Amino acid sequence: MPPTAKICGLSTPETLDAALAGGASHVGLVFFAPSPRNLSPTRAAQLAARVPAHVQRVGVFVNPDDALIEQAVAAGHLDILQLHDTTPERAAAIKARTGLAVWIAVAVRTRDDLDAALTYTGVADKVLYDAKTPPGAALPGGMGVRFDWRLLDGFRHPLPWALSGGLDPFNVAEAVRTTGATLVDVSSGVESAAGIKDVGKIGAFLRAVNDL
Repeated sequence: MPPTAKICGLSTPETLDAALAGGASHVGLVFFAPSPRNLSPTRAAQLAARVPAHVQRVGVFVNPDDALIEQAVAAGHLDILQLHDTTPERAAAIKARTGLAVWIAVAVRTRDDLDAALTYTGVADKVLYDAKTPPGAALPGGMGVRFDWRLLDGFRHPLPWALSGGLDPFNVAEAVRTTGATLVDVSSGVESAAGIKDVGKIGAFLRAVNDL
């Protein structure tokens, strides 16, 4: 079986439809004001209404407060909450409050960074290994940065996991072969400019995944 794929940071009906047509298993809706992919509640509701039941809607947050989560869950009919820069304690509180599945993004540059995943055992449903962005970066992800996939060799994953960070239609096959990832996540790698998804690149990425 080929891996499944999440297209993250979707913001228009056309690009969402391209993700669905290509067979994406998950679609990511971003709720973080500094991001060029940030969605208003109205736009999130419009997009969520187009997503069939077999595709999961993932809300992407950076250490969110309860008010933002409640608003986003209601607007986006979210199935999963993907949390960046969120402590295990806060993630546990969010999971308990919402009753939704929680994914935790772990930013990776060195082998030692992987150990952060261990602290979310019993809290998160899945770990998303993402590339650590440069110091001072405005965003925790979605910047096209990748990490050395070989760092995952021999690591005993404490939780189900997915691979993110710098993936694109040209390297996703190598990434999967190198890591054994069963779920891959892409955002900037299918864009023509920051925050602007490209229908052709989405299709190419999903074809590359489906051909594995």
